[in-house]
Amino acid sequence: MKKRRYIKLFLMVVVLLLFSYYYLYDQIKSSRSKNTHPFLCYSDITYKRWPAKTMSVPEILPFGTLSSERHFQAALEVLKDCDLPQNLKNLSCLTCIVVGNGGVLRNKTLGKIIDSYDVVIRLNSGPVNGYEDDVGNKTTFRFCYPESFFSDYSQYDPDTTLVFVAFKTIDLRWLKEILLKQRVSMRGFWKKTPTNLIYKNRQIRILKPSVVQKAAFDLLKLPTVVRWPKPPQYPTTGIIAISMALAMCDKVHIAGFKYDVNNPNSTLHYYGNDTMSAMKKMMYHNITAEQMLLNKLKSSNTIFDLTGKF
Repeated sequence: MKKRRYIKLFLMVVVLLLFSYYYLYDQIKSSRSKNTHPFLCYSDITYKRWPAKTMSVPEILPFGTLSSERHFQAALEVLKDCDLPQNLKNLSCLTCIVVGNGGVLRNKTLGKIIDSYDVVIRLNSGPVNGYEDDVGNKTTFRFCYPESFFSDYSQYDPDTTLVFVAFKTIDLRWLKEILLKQRVSMRGFWKKTPTNLIYKNRQIRILKPSVVQKAAFDLLKLPTVVRWPKPPQYPTTGIIAISMALAMCDKVHIAGFKYDVNNPNSTLHYYGNDTMSAMKKMMYHNITAEQMLLNKLKSSNTIFDLTGKF
């Protein structure tokens, strides 16, 4: 009798252990899956009504899809693929580096170290060819918006995934016109945009606006409401890229984010001749707040900076 009771008790413990294991496994799996899918899919688009009350967090571009749903759908119909690159799906631990375009990268010879990471994220039109010693030549993701694209075919990399960041509705119009090879309108942009892309459609993904929202309000603590005539403030592509990296990577390092904001004549980029005075003209970004954020993330060991102190 006792033996039978012990057997029943043993079986119950085994069942509970198995149930706990599978429950925890599913939780970890779903959490990992959610974090590692930062790109927008056609099925993600749902039409919403304007809320009756004031939104606590903006849901219009670049922070959400509200009122731009059909424009997202038009672009996503052409792109079709919204998944991570196949070579990243099988990695259980992702080491990532976000490479800024700061002049601090000059003569640092960090190229080989940068190329050793599983994921290398680059920003805007920061070139690789000709600068390999300092910045490497591997590019997993490149973050861009229409005004920051480049069309230099010598910089083309078939292994790069282009991450499109939409800041305004006309950005999506531009992308759709490019993808469908229609006449590209320049109306509404603050600088001339390319009329063609060096990347194939299969290489392009659209970033979820929720990543931009997290960068703006969770990381930078930007105000959700900006009173006229002050311009709205948005995170730079660098902070947005770090926001994505923190969500999908196990280790996040950065390089090239150090700027001498107090010296208008200091070098802005590791390429070209622009100085800090050019960045001072950017009304829509709070560079001081971003440098403070990076310092905070570094101090808490959330990120590590290859190019030294801020």
